[in-house]
Amino acid sequence: MARKSSEDKPALTHIDAKGEARMVDVSAKPATERIAVAEGRVVMSRATLDLIVSGNAKKGDVLGTARVAGIMAAKRTSDLIPLCHPLALSKVTLDIAPDKKLPGCVVSATVKVTGPTGVEMEALTAVSVACLTIYDMIKAVERGVRIEGIHLVEKKGGKSGHYRA
Repeated sequence: MARKSSEDKPALTHIDAKGEARMVDVSAKPATERIAVAEGRVVMSRATLDLIVSGNAKKGDVLGTARVAGIMAAKRTSDLIPLCHPLALSKVTLDIAPDKKLPGCVVSATVKVTGPTGVEMEALTAVSVACLTIYDMIKAVERGVRIEGIHLVEKKGGKSGHYRA
């Protein structure tokens, strides 16, 4: 629940009355189904994208490796983001679609849990790590690759309800 500031405006939930970082107490919140979808892009040259799609990248299966890395990252989010709650995720899917118009790859993660807190950070972490993995696997071919537009696309469940970007 958001704390109110002195002007009765919503305040940051991870900051206590003394201004110190804290983990939010979710023990009184009901366990509900929560879903979050995040997306990002890895922009590169057409030649590098062709190398990925053809399966001829020197380090191996770029998209498969990035998919597994993103799923693993979602499960480890509370180890990476200091104030996130550890969650027993019930679903993590990671889709990577090559896009010749970018050129590059569009990375999308969907994360689901039944619990007292949402999974936005898990979805965002999955996308971030998958994008970084793509970069790592192709950086020897092209150093100018850009990771762009990582954002929350949608969230469902919880007190704040449904959000769609």
